[in-house]
Amino acid sequence: MVYRLWTIDYKMITVEKTAELTGHSNPIFTLELSQKPGILFTGGNDKGVVEWSLKTNSFIKVMFPVPASVYAIHCPAGFPYLFAGLRTGDVAVFDFLQQKVITILKRHTKPVFDIKSVSSKNELLVASEDGTVSIWNMNTFQLLHTINVSTDTIRCISVSPDERQAAFGCRDSQVKIYDLEDYTLVKVLSGHTMAAFSVQYSPDGSYLVSGSRDAQVKIWDSKSYELLQNIPAHLFAVNAIAFHPTQPYFATGSMDKTIKLWGADDFKLYKVISREKGYPGHVLSINKLVWNGDDLISVSDDKKIIIWKVQLD
Repeated sequence: MVYRLWTIDYKMITVEKTAELTGHSNPIFTLELSQKPGILFTGGNDKGVVEWSLKTNSFIKVMFPVPASVYAIHCPAGFPYLFAGLRTGDVAVFDFLQQKVITILKRHTKPVFDIKSVSSKNELLVASEDGTVSIWNMNTFQLLHTINVSTDTIRCISVSPDERQAAFGCRDSQVKIYDLEDYTLVKVLSGHTMAAFSVQYSPDGSYLVSGSRDAQVKIWDSKSYELLQNIPAHLFAVNAIAFHPTQPYFATGSMDKTIKLWGADDFKLYKVISREKGYPGHVLSINKLVWNGDDLISVSDDKKIIIWKVQLD
């Protein structure tokens, strides 16, 4: 079934559920597209990284077992690796060419919640519950630096499109901006009243969006880092933010079981995807989102992966 919504400025978004992938036996915490088109990886509380085909919408295999829950997966462009951040604090490095885990990055002793890369420097950023971000060389897997970002958990990372700065969302409600040249602190963004669970720079780099356990979404100017707008976006924590790669909108996913689509040019709400709105969606917290072209993929505590076809007319 296809659902339509007209808005006052006649922007129309069409959403259709096209697939539901099942197989995980416990909540799914993270997902990541492969460097190879048509492949998705997911991880959660069932101790394995799973590979899926987005061409046939089917299970392929469990890539490798892990000793603890997977909270973060990252596949950097230009490298044949998958990095999996574990509840133990370790990061498993899977080599696609050798089809095996080739090393374990050991620095953190508390859970790893996010992993991102800086391709211009061949560096990997790993954020942990211990309040630090470790910086690794992706060629040698050597530890280069450790940044003491917070006295509490770092939940999320976003690297600016020009790779000059990185934003770290912290459990103490702050979002901290660091210079990626020398890893010095640039700015502390205060405004959320609870933990910052998600951060994302816009594709053009003009602003930063943050989402929090306080259910608010905040829009920050990326030059001055002044607050441009506050949106009471959800009923509960905003766990995920994802910009469409080419169209002017972004999606948020929440603990309130809903996905919302917002204009990236006007910050207006254009679509609510939830069971209450008649969509066959998730029944528990939505934990992560990723765009695959016009397909929005969501994962949840309900153990399901749902693929939504989203079109802007």
